[in-house]
Amino acid sequence: MGNFKEDIAHVRAFVLDVDGVLTDGGIIPIPSSAPTGDFLRKFNAKDGYAVSYALKMGYHVAVITGGRGEMLAHRLKMLGVKDAWLDCTDKIAALEEFLTRHSLNPQNVIYIGDDIPDLECMRHVGIPVSPADAAPEIIDISRYVSQFNGGHGCVRDVIEQTLRAQDTWALHTKGVTHVASR
Repeated sequence: MGNFKEDIAHVRAFVLDVDGVLTDGGIIPIPSSAPTGDFLRKFNAKDGYAVSYALKMGYHVAVITGGRGEMLAHRLKMLGVKDAWLDCTDKIAALEEFLTRHSLNPQNVIYIGDDIPDLECMRHVGIPVSPADAAPEIIDISRYVSQFNGGHGCVRDVIEQTLRAQDTWALHTKGVTHVASR
């Protein structure tokens, strides 16, 4: 294991948690959706752009989360994320499935987590990273702690640094759209 900047030059995939990573962790239950347990979540557009751009550039992106709901599934579909485990109670099994599905070496994978349910997965990959406001246990095992909090640019920070290290950032400037607009 080299230093962070050297190792991100070999990354082929990103694995993300949702609440506390792609969002600030705040959730608002939607009373009318009580049977489905859907929530309102606030996502950062720059994080979303970075996820879509990484996919466009051929990187694998997975979302493994205990979160659930139609709105979350729709957001991930809009970003182009096809490898998504929602309402997941066994994150390590999901991670193993993702690695096997794409023949990925765990050493070349970044996992961005923020809390205790992410610990096992973060220990399994070569480059565990976290937002600035992650739980202390997560910060302790992270190879890199973003200066940004979850839902406030952390994902963009990590993806952009990685793609810049591989000279694949900002090669295409027309934007990224994975779902046809109405």
